[in-house]
Amino acid sequence: MMVLGIESSCDETAAAVVRDGNVLLSNVIASQVKVHERYGGVVPEIASRKHIEAIVPVILQALEDAGMNLADIDGIAVTRGPGLVGSLLVGLSAAKALAFARHLPLVGVNHLEGHVAASFLMEHPPTFPFVALVVSGGHTTIYRVEGFQRFTVLGQTRDDAAGEAFDKAAKLLEIGYPGGVVIDRLAKQGNRDAFAFPRAMRDSLDFSFSGLKTSLLTRLKTREGPFTPDELPDLTASYQEAICDVLVEKTLRAARRVSATRVVVCGGVAANSRLRERFRRDAASTGIDVFIPPPVFCTDNAAMIAVVGTHLLRAGQKDGLDLNAVSRWPLTVHP
Repeated sequence: MMVLGIESSCDETAAAVVRDGNVLLSNVIASQVKVHERYGGVVPEIASRKHIEAIVPVILQALEDAGMNLADIDGIAVTRGPGLVGSLLVGLSAAKALAFARHLPLVGVNHLEGHVAASFLMEHPPTFPFVALVVSGGHTTIYRVEGFQRFTVLGQTRDDAAGEAFDKAAKLLEIGYPGGVVIDRLAKQGNRDAFAFPRAMRDSLDFSFSGLKTSLLTRLKTREGPFTPDELPDLTASYQEAICDVLVEKTLRAARRVSATRVVVCGGVAANSRLRERFRRDAASTGIDVFIPPPVFCTDNAAMIAVVGTHLLRAGQKDGLDLNAVSRWPLTVHP
C-alpha cells in the first residue's frame, strides 16, 4: 500500500510517501524557523500563510522523490490535530482536494500518534506493547501503548511541557530560537552540576516544569546583570540536566510499574542529544530496550503520519470530505 502523508500542524509543511507502513520512499519538510525566529516563537497567522505557499510544492516534491505520481497512491493520510487550527486546515484542504480529485480514500491522523509511530520507521522497530514518552513543545505525556489507537495515560505534565521549558528559558536568556536547539548546543560545553535547579514531583509519574522556569527567572532577577557568555554553557547544561533527569527517571519507572520491557521516546525534544544519551545509558542497566527515532523523525514530519494512516486505511477506516481540524485531540479519545 502506497500512502501519501501530509503534515501541517505547526510551522513545518511536510509530505511523504510510505510503502506498507514501514518503507520510506520520500520525506520532504519545508521549515519556517527563519520566518518565526525574529518573534522568538511561532506566530499562528504567519504560519498558516506560509503553509499555503509551501503545501503544493512540498507534495509535488515528495511524489517526485518517490519516483511516482498520484496514480500510484492508494490513500492519503493527513494530520487532523492537535495543533494550530489555521495551519492544520491548510494540510486538510490539500488532502481533501487530492482525495476528491483522484477518488482516493482519506484518513485523518492524530499528530501525537504519528510521533509514536515514527519509531516504526527505524531499522529495528519496537513491537507492541511498550511505554512511550511523547515529549515536545506542547506535550509531555507517558503512555502505555498496546496497539494503534490503544493508549493509556500513565503520567502527564500539570503545566508546561518540556519543550516549553526549553523555549522559555532561551527567551529569558535571549540566546536564540528555537530554544531547545540552542540550549542543546551550549550545554555540550558546560558543567551540569554548576547550578542547582529543582526536580519537581519526584514521587509521581506526572511532570511539572513551571517551577524550573521560575527558578531560572528568579536567578535572573536577583543578579545585577545578565549571565555572561562564559557562564551560559554551565547554566544551560544544569538547566537541561534537570529536565532530562525527570523525563528519564519517570519514564523508566513507568515502564517498570507496568512491566514493560520496551520504551519509545519521541517528539521534538527527543532530538535533544543529552536526553538520547541519558535514556540509552540509564536503560542499559534495567533490561529495558529504548527506541528513539533519528532526529529527523522526532521533529514534525509527514512520514510518521503516513505510517499511522496505512494502519487505519488497512483497518477500513476512512473519513469524509467534511473532516475538520481539531486544536485538541487526546490520544485516548477516538473520533
